[in-house]
Amino acid sequence: MVPRTVPRPFGLKTSSLVHYRLFGTVVTTPISPVSQQQTPLQTPISSSSFDNAINATGPRTTWTREQIAEIYNKPLIDLTFAAASVHRRFHNPAAIQMCTLMNIKTGGCSEDCSYCAQSSRYNTGLKATKIVDVESVLEAARVAKENGSSRFCMGAAWRDMRGRKTNLKNIKEMVKGVRSLGMEACVTLGMINAEQAKELKDAGLTAYNHNLDTSREHYPSVITTRSYDERLATIGNVQNAGIHVCTGGILGLGEKPEDHVGLIHTVATLPAHPESFPVNALVPIKGTPLGESQAISFDTILRTISTARLVLPTTIIRLAAGRHTMREEKQMMCFMAGANAVFTGEKMLTTACNGWEEDKAMFEKWGLRPMESHETVGGQQELSREQGGGVQNEPEFALGSTESPRPSQAASATIL
Repeated sequence: MVPRTVPRPFGLKTSSLVHYRLFGTVVTTPISPVSQQQTPLQTPISSSSFDNAINATGPRTTWTREQIAEIYNKPLIDLTFAAASVHRRFHNPAAIQMCTLMNIKTGGCSEDCSYCAQSSRYNTGLKATKIVDVESVLEAARVAKENGSSRFCMGAAWRDMRGRKTNLKNIKEMVKGVRSLGMEACVTLGMINAEQAKELKDAGLTAYNHNLDTSREHYPSVITTRSYDERLATIGNVQNAGIHVCTGGILGLGEKPEDHVGLIHTVATLPAHPESFPVNALVPIKGTPLGESQAISFDTILRTISTARLVLPTTIIRLAAGRHTMREEKQMMCFMAGANAVFTGEKMLTTACNGWEEDKAMFEKWGLRPMESHETVGGQQELSREQGGGVQNEPEFALGSTESPRPSQAASATIL
């Protein structure tokens, strides 16, 4: 469809006429299942990074910290309005991906992450367990699907997967079982090497979660047993295997605003933008070094989500840990600013989670609906493989429209 010229919404400082490329899904161009590479845009003509982000026609990986800081520090009312406008160009604002997270192996982790109840270094009252059996996981996945979740996530409290061949074999069976239910499968297992990533890819894994947590500068204040570069290496192994990357951060670790900018900059300059970016608000766990931390302010959460939406226009932004502490109106502000995925169900690893019935009632009140699998990058590519073709572009989705785009024809303890 030919781009059309429409007036720029009042209040954004840019030219009066702008060419919109109207999008209707998470992404409308195919991503290589091997590398997930996307071609960066040419250097923007405008001198304003804020205007460039508003006018983006796709993701780019050439952001500087200064450019992202300019966006982050905009007045919040302008920032959220701009983010909402971009969100509606690249996504259906009524569609929220519902994900359910299960702890398949609790506690006993050797890492010293200052926020985590599952570290063996802290006395949090959590008892370590062995990995659960495959059928228990698949039964939980069935329940999640019946309640509207389209992605099932599995987390294990491990530093890495070295010497865990039997466990990896069982996890691959879990992945295959979840995929056979028609759901996306995501795991978070600590550090993995290239060979392990390939095994998970061959088993059908949709996504791998491995958070950066915070900026490179603040990271040593939070974790000393695993380096920032080790985290980036795991993300590289996942991307190279053709698995979608889920990586984000935690707000409330004693960081400064520039650390939020640093986190987003690191993610935005990866070889390809992640498929999803979780935004976690710290849930303090007694017994951990951060157990007495004060809750992060809501405006900081909203500012981070809005900035991420402008810098990562095609990425799913996941409102993750800490959502259960937010009133409904605050959650809706996050959705309007660009968050379009949540965790829902009985529990989120070791702490409370918003329940399915609670979310269903909220969705009905506000005109939201669970995102279908074909509306996500992973779902589109799966349909493409099944039908033996490339991923087709979705119909364009008009700015401000409330009509859902049609399906493609081809188509921390508590932290994730």
